[in-house]
Amino acid sequence: MKKALITGITGQDGSYLAELLLGKQYEVHGIIRRSSSFNTDRIDHLYQDPHAPGTRLKLHFGDLNDASSLNKLLRTIEPDEIYNLGAQSHVRVSFDVPEYTTEVSALGTLRLLEAMRESGLSKTRFYQASSSEMFGSSPPPQNENTPFHPRSPYACAKAFAYWAAVNYREAYGFHATNGILFNHESPRRGETFLTRKVTRAAGRIKVGLQKELFLGNLDAWRDWGYAKDFVEAMWLALQQDVPDDFVVATGESHSIREFCQEAFGRLDLDYREFVKLDPRYLRPAEVDHLRGDFSKARKALGWSPRTSFKELIKLMVDSDLELARREARR
Repeated sequence: MKKALITGITGQDGSYLAELLLGKQYEVHGIIRRSSSFNTDRIDHLYQDPHAPGTRLKLHFGDLNDASSLNKLLRTIEPDEIYNLGAQSHVRVSFDVPEYTTEVSALGTLRLLEAMRESGLSKTRFYQASSSEMFGSSPPPQNENTPFHPRSPYACAKAFAYWAAVNYREAYGFHATNGILFNHESPRRGETFLTRKVTRAAGRIKVGLQKELFLGNLDAWRDWGYAKDFVEAMWLALQQDVPDDFVVATGESHSIREFCQEAFGRLDLDYREFVKLDPRYLRPAEVDHLRGDFSKARKALGWSPRTSFKELIKLMVDSDLELARREARR
């Protein structure tokens, strides 16, 4: 039985990846931070799933800011695969907490790689969750050869982590792979992230719980995919004999305005009546257009996205409408 360690297991991607790996009969270990309240709602169902018994899902307290906890966990678990998904991943918030973002997303990756080296886990395969935000103002379509031009502290931190993984691959022979994932969403997306703010608001407005939605720039273009599709590419990347770096995307881009139109339209609402501009949500440096070229992943991994833009929005809006209805019944 293979053992996998996931940082960020309680997040959107971590929960879908845990499901995938448990379905493939892995023993899955996840790192969670100590908190006064539980934050495991995205993975709680896995303990009741008869096809993915909770006995193969094990959670451990630890932190990417704490090298000693990482060293101890790696020596104890001795995982076959490590998926580093943990990060401060909100781009706009990274402008407000740049040092913390860098500490977790950049130096946290370095601590994990060093823990692997110090623990002698030379055969462990390492996946680094890199981001399309690293491309910043480089024009689309972006692929593995597109220059990075990060436009936020988050993107800078992710660029550092990307090159750290490459460096440990070249310097120490690590099986370290970067997955450069473009925007990927789902009903499990955090409610402070743009797409989920939109679908959540649409549902609440439809049932009369909310009157308006405040957003920033509606004219930025993004390549949006389904997180459940994207975690399959993570797993496939680590099954390759030779480590490499892969763009994971849909190859299509849509504006935030179009996302709003589609989401509100699903509920027979006109977004223009409800969406208002709030300058507080504008970034100091905007990323105007991201669209990924995933031809390398398609050829090398046999991976392609299965869920369309409209299907993704339908999944999210329908889920958030039901959530809003439950709220209204309280």
